[in-house]
Order: sequence, then C-alpha cells, then structure tokens
Amino acid sequence: MIAAAKAQAPGRGLPPVHLWNPAYCGEIDIVIRKDGVWFHEGTPIGREALVRLFSTVLRKDEDGTYLVTPVEKLKITVEDAPFVATRVDRVGEALRFVTNVGDEVEAGPDNAIRVEIGEDGAPRPYLHVRRGLEALIARPVFYELVEMAQERDTAQGPTLGVASNGAWFAVGPAGAHQL
Repeated sequence: MIAAAKAQAPGRGLPPVHLWNPAYCGEIDIVIRKDGVWFHEGTPIGREALVRLFSTVLRKDEDGTYLVTPVEKLKITVEDAPFVATRVDRVGEALRFVTNVGDEVEAGPDNAIRVEIGEDGAPRPYLHVRRGLEALIARPVFYELVEMAQERDTAQGPTLGVASNGAWFAVGPAGAHQL
C-alpha cells in the first residue's frame, strides 16, 4: 500500500490544507470508524486510492474534522482517530510507523506517542501524525512497543517507555500484568 500511495503523487508532499480557508459547505456523510474503515452513506469505501486521496485533505479544527480543498470545507465524522498505525519498525534511533493509509511517521518531539486508559481499563495508544491528526496504534503494534520498552523511574513510579528521535514516551506502568 505504501508504494501505491507514493506512486499517486511521486515527489510531492501533502497539500497545504492548513493554509486553505474555503467557505464551510456543510456536512458530508463520511464516517471514519474506530477501526480505520471509511464509510460513505453507510457503505465502506472500497477503493484504497480514494481513501488515500481523502486522507491527504483531512484537517482537524477546534470544532471537528474536515475534508478541505481550496474551495470547499466539509465536516465529517471521526469515531476515534482518523488513522490507524499498523506497523512499527526501529530505524536507527527512530521508531517509524506506517498507517492504514500509507503515511510513514517517525515518532519524536513533533510526533508524540501518548497512551490513554479506556473506560474498560485497557490502554488506548496514539501517535501524532500531522497538525493535530492522530493514529490509533493497533494493538499488535502496541505490543511491539511494549516489547521494545525500557523501564525508567518517573514521578509516577517505575514506568515503561520507548525512545525515538531524542524523545522518550511512556507506554505504561512497569509490570507486564498492568498493561
């Protein structure tokens, strides 16, 4: 999928949606479910290239998530995070993640890893992808992070965490039975 995403726009980065200020055009019936599947009018969007295209024009504003072009701004529904981190690799001093839409993101000072605890007591780990948009770190990928983690003493007590690009991120309390 990564190669396919890169082939769509070789040598080009993401569009500058943060610079665009189009008129608000209303809501569109697009939902990004918790599992990262995109739906339009209740039907999954099956074309990966279309999902990838839409993902490049996502913008998170204070009042919601939007698909933004130079001339339109349409609000969509995001149940949790708009992306899912489906892979992690240690590349030198960096942790490089791949999302379900083909983005490659290195964790570090600008792309933090954070872990919330869900209502069920289970960890809900996230990775900042770009401009306020996050990826939920898939459970198998989180388990890989826990395997890479090292223990540190913190104000909260012994804590497991991972380092990437000079930053350290807590992933949970020390003691595998607690994660």
